[in-house]
Amino acid sequence: MTPPEKSATAPRGARAPKTGETAEPAKAAGGSKAPGGSKAAGGTEAAGGGSKAAAGSKAAGGPKAAGGTKARGGSKAAGRGKAAEPAAKAAGTAGAGAKAARPESHLGMVRRARKINRELAEVYPYAHPELDFRNPFELLVATVLSAQTTDLRVNQTTPALFAKYPTPEDLAAAVPEEVEELIRPTGFFRAKTKSIMGLATALRDDFGGEVPGRLEDLVKLPGVGRKTAFVVLGNAFGVPGITVDTHFMRLARRWKWTESDDPVKIEAEVAAIFPKSDWTMLSHRVIFHGRRICHARKPACGACPITHLCPAYGEGETDPEKARKLLKYEKGGFPGQRLNPPPDYPGRPAPPLGAEA
Repeated sequence: MTPPEKSATAPRGARAPKTGETAEPAKAAGGSKAPGGSKAAGGTEAAGGGSKAAAGSKAAGGPKAAGGTKARGGSKAAGRGKAAEPAAKAAGTAGAGAKAARPESHLGMVRRARKINRELAEVYPYAHPELDFRNPFELLVATVLSAQTTDLRVNQTTPALFAKYPTPEDLAAAVPEEVEELIRPTGFFRAKTKSIMGLATALRDDFGGEVPGRLEDLVKLPGVGRKTAFVVLGNAFGVPGITVDTHFMRLARRWKWTESDDPVKIEAEVAAIFPKSDWTMLSHRVIFHGRRICHARKPACGACPITHLCPAYGEGETDPEKARKLLKYEKGGFPGQRLNPPPDYPGRPAPPLGAEA
């Protein structure tokens, strides 16, 4: 605002300024305050003596400057050896009247991340791998087939595949065209046939027909990367691992656990936040939440149980009624992805291929 003008003449009784000293203003005539509760023009103290500058008086109506920050003139003058405060605090102030948000410390982020994990454990106490399998070989093949499709479609496809080829030796000796026809519903069936027959051959020739329980061995198999390897290690061998799929990547970034979009970097950064013993179940909980509530295109923010911990709240639908309509699987009252879910799963089993849900 425009600074108030000073009186042309000093009021009677005012002390003459000493050499090097700015005259000290007197109070406005009658000592009354200006309309709106702000001090009158003469009532502000001059800069240079350590007092507040003219513009530092309260604006008409009494509120502080927009954003809750002090006006430029309201800071202490340089006569006290301190630099003037900026007119508004750094970007990050939520809006008029709100205080500037402090950047979250790394320790604060770690505490918030671990609290998210604890609360997700209460929301999804039944979290589990959503692929049907009876042994490490079936889990390995199913995980390879799950690329670019849903676990539901894989679960609907693998019963016929494993009925015909129950062991690595059986699958390695199969006719490729017959395998392609069986796994066609999963998409990219020619490339996937090459991968699962290749890994079956490697298991037969290099590992005695058994799935190895070491990361360095698993990633050498055709079609097997770190994500697939950690799924197998964590769920078939009890070896802790973080499964960084598209859901995990999305939520880790939304929750500010990482800023990277590289799966290996995300794995390393998240692993540094949580104890190793939490890694496998953390993966299940985050993926469950991503599939059921925190969707990619339209998160159901209004139905999310951890909004108080989410820095991305508001990216999706915040109306509770509308958000509830976005929920999937057991959260929305629909069948899950497994035809044979674990006993504690609260939802309905998925239907077989070709059956109505």
